[in-house]
Amino acid sequence: MNNFIVSALKYRPATFDTVVGQQSITKTLKNAIKTNHLAHAYLFFGPRGVGKTTCARIFAKTINCDNLTSEQEACNVCESCVSFSESRSYNIHELDAASNNSVDDIRNLTEQVRIPPQIGSYSIYIIDEVHMLSTQAFNAFLKTLEEPPKHAIFILATTEKHKIIPTILSRCQIFDFNRIKIDDTIGHLQNVAEKENISAEIEGLNIIAQKADGAMRDALSIFDQIVSSSGSSITYANVIENLNVLDYEYFFKLTDLFLEGNIWQSLVLFDEILNKGFDSHNFVNSLSKHFRDILICKDQQAIQLLEVGPSIRQQYSIQVGKTSLNFLVKALEIVNNCDLKFKESKNKRLHVEIAIISLCNISGKLIEKEPVEKIPEAIKKSDDAPKKVHTNTKREVQNSIEVKKTENAPSINVEKPTIKKISSIKNIAQSLEIKESNQKIDSINGQNSNVEESTISYKTNTQSEKFSASKLIEAWSSYATKFCSTKPRLFNILNSNKPELLDNFVLKLKLENQSQESSIRTIQLELLKFLSAELKNSKITLEVEVTQNTDNNRPYTNSEKLSYLADKNPLLKRFSDELSLDFQ
Repeated sequence: MNNFIVSALKYRPATFDTVVGQQSITKTLKNAIKTNHLAHAYLFFGPRGVGKTTCARIFAKTINCDNLTSEQEACNVCESCVSFSESRSYNIHELDAASNNSVDDIRNLTEQVRIPPQIGSYSIYIIDEVHMLSTQAFNAFLKTLEEPPKHAIFILATTEKHKIIPTILSRCQIFDFNRIKIDDTIGHLQNVAEKENISAEIEGLNIIAQKADGAMRDALSIFDQIVSSSGSSITYANVIENLNVLDYEYFFKLTDLFLEGNIWQSLVLFDEILNKGFDSHNFVNSLSKHFRDILICKDQQAIQLLEVGPSIRQQYSIQVGKTSLNFLVKALEIVNNCDLKFKESKNKRLHVEIAIISLCNISGKLIEKEPVEKIPEAIKKSDDAPKKVHTNTKREVQNSIEVKKTENAPSINVEKPTIKKISSIKNIAQSLEIKESNQKIDSINGQNSNVEESTISYKTNTQSEKFSASKLIEAWSSYATKFCSTKPRLFNILNSNKPELLDNFVLKLKLENQSQESSIRTIQLELLKFLSAELKNSKITLEVEVTQNTDNNRPYTNSEKLSYLADKNPLLKRFSDELSLDFQ
């Protein structure tokens, strides 16, 4: 079995002409060789996988070539070229700064620089990942880099130029390598596929190029991965399946649903996307890119920015005629806001679904759904249960209740008392007695147990015994202890504010603010009910008053506390002003 060589090594460029996507840099280097204007130090800077080290190796080999071609390329025949190709050249030295970053390593390098080349005119030192050198190593390297021997040329390569000290940068010619364009990546992948006898769809190679993000080495690695999975044929379906990329068809369908105002089908399609294992945040980013691509297609000059295959480009040209510019601008704004607030949201799915609903609402023509004709049996029985009380006999009602013992739906049409409009226990009892007399439910047993319990709880205490203020405070404190562990704030309000007993069993409660009043209002009915039972008096009423006296307001903020203390002690205010203290 032959040893497999990855495509990134097998098809690594060996000449300037085979370097992909860096034509301006290769042209400059070739002209420097042609005119013999060679600097003593170069810095190749750029993202990973764009050809920095490859260009450094080609440049080093070409400099020492004895028989340059007319296009300033290495001949690959002379002894210098052959020794370099066979990795036995003593004129070209490669150093990995990531593992040789100390002062001692640089000292060994400076000692080695003194040795003249055995073959050729120059000794080239390629230092990869040079930003990994320590500050002391950089300083030790400065003198040698500034005034090296005439035969020494340094080529530094890095992905993080900002980590290199300025004194090093000032001694080098800097070449910025760009990310490789998608079209250039696709062209190179097509050449590799042709040489490997692999059939590849343009759309599939386009996805590989986008996934590589401008790095040719990454693109070739993904290419090998897809070939290992799909064999000698690379298709669009295989690529999106292996790379876990969402198909463009979903975005075209969703955009059509947004234009129709179809909320329900949009949510169903989003659920299908999630069930396939795609992340909702990536979905939002991909959807925003889709709207951006449609917007680009609106102009013939900007359409060149569309980085998709021919068939997908055709789908964009069809959909761009359906969408208005106003729709696209609003859609991009909605999706962008969804992306910005995604991390803050606790319910990620609901956050995205709200954005989808907003997108459907842009067109202003939401599809109204008709009532569901076919209702599930369980829901249908639950809905029919209340109606049987008015039309069926007592026996049928009891049978219906036995079937649904676990349901709490009332069997009769009983109206509950409106608690907010009743201020005393006596009025509540009278109201319930009137409503009970109007409803003839004596023949139905056990159907309104909740209503009967409520009626009993209000009717048991219809007495009007007198009580003292001390007994009132004792009952009040007893009620407050119920909230000691469950609602400590409510406990503090009740415990710190005691009512005053007035004539006709009126309780007057003074509170400090509206917040306390709101809390008391929520338990007012239950409180009156409790006091009525404890004090055996159903005529008790409660009046709540919020005090407006600002002298009793408690200071909360730092500035209020300082003002409060300064009023008591003027020297504190003087002390704060003289020292310019800030209490905010």
